[in-house]
Amino acid sequence: ILQIDSLWQFENLTKLQLDNNIIEKIEGLESLVHLAWLDLSFNNIEVIEGLDALVKLQDLSLSNNRISKIEHMDTLQELQIFSIGKNNLTTLEDVIYLRRFKNLRTLNLAGNPLCEDERYTLFVVAHLPDLVYLDFRLVHDTTVSISAFPACAVGQQQRISESQAGLAFVEYLNGSFLFDSLYAEDPEAAKLAYLPGVGDLLQIYPSWFVSVCENLFNYGLEEHEKREAEVSSFCESLRAALMANQQETRKIILDFECRNKRRLDEIHNASSYDIAESKRAESKKDILQLSEALMTLEMLLADQLEELIKDFKRNIDDIASTFIENVKGIYPLPRCRDLEDHHHERLLEISITTLEKLVKNELEEDLPDDVKTLLVDKTTIVKALNTSHGIRLLKINKRECDILCSTYRW
Repeated sequence: ILQIDSLWQFENLTKLQLDNNIIEKIEGLESLVHLAWLDLSFNNIEVIEGLDALVKLQDLSLSNNRISKIEHMDTLQELQIFSIGKNNLTTLEDVIYLRRFKNLRTLNLAGNPLCEDERYTLFVVAHLPDLVYLDFRLVHDTTVSISAFPACAVGQQQRISESQAGLAFVEYLNGSFLFDSLYAEDPEAAKLAYLPGVGDLLQIYPSWFVSVCENLFNYGLEEHEKREAEVSSFCESLRAALMANQQETRKIILDFECRNKRRLDEIHNASSYDIAESKRAESKKDILQLSEALMTLEMLLADQLEELIKDFKRNIDDIASTFIENVKGIYPLPRCRDLEDHHHERLLEISITTLEKLVKNELEEDLPDDVKTLLVDKTTIVKALNTSHGIRLLKINKRECDILCSTYRW
């Protein structure tokens, strides 16, 4: 299709899909006043225009075009989902234009040049605080709260925290990183956000999940400090033992050298052969005693170091064991699994209830068509939700395994 035309007779149309064509201009939509869903992705459109009459539009996709500015959308006050990924948007300030859409909950800008700006996520969330999903990822209170800080300060803080947290085996647990990763590349989750009651779940679940992660993060840093203190104490004790041994060795050798120099002088000045031989015998005896004294010091040092190493190993094993037990018990990622299980059960319950109401035409809410495609039948929705749930549990399990394996290797 090269051009949009001949649609004037379809004034009751609610869904229009014209993706994957070679359309260059948005036009010919003036009569589609009831349109709620419009897909113009994968075309050659350069300018957003011709949408003024679509006052009921809720879902608009303009991805994979050549658009360089967000504009001419003022009348789309019902807009809830807007996808304009992989275009030519270069200026972050264009996002501010979207503040006029009070119902906007899902936004996709991925693949635009502006996404390369390190301030991107925080800037978007700061100016659109009601977003639920950004670039197919769930946005929640943690991201919104840090968006108030200057981006450079946040970046510096994150770099410092990540470096320290990496040594503590709890990197990326000081915020929403793990939670966000659970819903990355899960478009079904964004669609289900429109089901009645899911919004309340999305207000509670992320904050609880992130709270558990942050507790584990803080505990990990505390345990890291304990390990570092133990290592520091061991190194200090090791240095003290070596220094004491070296000082004692130096003293014995200096005493020997003084005595030996004196005997050499006595041998050189001896008045008879017998006196010289006697002094040489004393010198040999002194050398033997020196050897025995140095050997004794070496053995004492070896015993001392062995004891230090045993104590260090025992203390480190205790610290590591306590950390592992607490990761599994007091500060467990299994709690995250429990939260995910509970969320999944509630989401499944809501989805099935919504499906039943939809079948009976008792559903009061008007759901977007792409959401309805998930609610075909109970088997379809259960399978989709179980698959997503299983993937999220695997990610949680992997994160726990990473912590434990890093601790074992340490």
